[in-house]
Amino acid sequence: MRSALAILAALPLLAQETILLRPNAPRDPSAPKEEVQERGKDGVVDRSIAHVSEPSFTVYLPTGRVTGTGIVICPGGGYQHLAIDKEGHDIARWLNTVGIAGFVLKYRLPGTSGMRGADIHQVADTIHVALEDAEDAVRLVRANASKWHLKADAIGLMGFSAGGHLGAMAGMLAPPDARPDFLVLGYPAIPASLAVTAATPRTFLVAADDDATVNAAENAGRFFAALRAAKVPAELHIYSSGGHGFGMLKTGKTSAAWPEALVAWLKEAHLD
Repeated sequence: MRSALAILAALPLLAQETILLRPNAPRDPSAPKEEVQERGKDGVVDRSIAHVSEPSFTVYLPTGRVTGTGIVICPGGGYQHLAIDKEGHDIARWLNTVGIAGFVLKYRLPGTSGMRGADIHQVADTIHVALEDAEDAVRLVRANASKWHLKADAIGLMGFSAGGHLGAMAGMLAPPDARPDFLVLGYPAIPASLAVTAATPRTFLVAADDDATVNAAENAGRFFAALRAAKVPAELHIYSSGGHGFGMLKTGKTSAAWPEALVAWLKEAHLD
């Protein structure tokens, strides 16, 4: 089977449109200008975006097989920047190859301060701009389910690293109209305080044992245990190698198998 990265390299750019979450919101003239930095090497595009003031998402719709499932994608970057390609656009393009619509969220960045607080509601207050953007994105995708040929009860939220923190927070705290139907969390920085209940969405978790930035057992493993205790369906993959931030870029590591594992999980959950 061809690697996910090889498939991506052969794909055209399939984004149809970029939609502002709040098109009528007044602009803050004091807000710093959005900054885009190219970090890629050897022809690989790997942009970092900082100082987001106008949250939006970019729509990727599959052109062949359509499953009716849609996923809002939250790139990581420690709430200081967004790894918008390897944990955003590259993911959405791959999702299209398996019939899933992807929505790459460019969310506002609250900074790292307080994201590891002891009280989950204080953490929610600290990251409220990002949490509001994630919730509004889920609402907007669900509201447009018919337009984009989606099932309104098959809207997931995927996040990587700090984006995984955001996804977990949304899964635990979002009101019903903004709560995703399932979560996909890649090497997530899980909140220290949890509020997992039976209403928390079913979750797929992936991480690497050699991650020196976010300990897999203390984060993905701890969230998995909380989901099990609440009897929420969940699946956890901790690969021996891959480090942190592997997204769709790294090859030659055991973590490269995660996309195939996700497809199998989605199929079992009738989300394929």
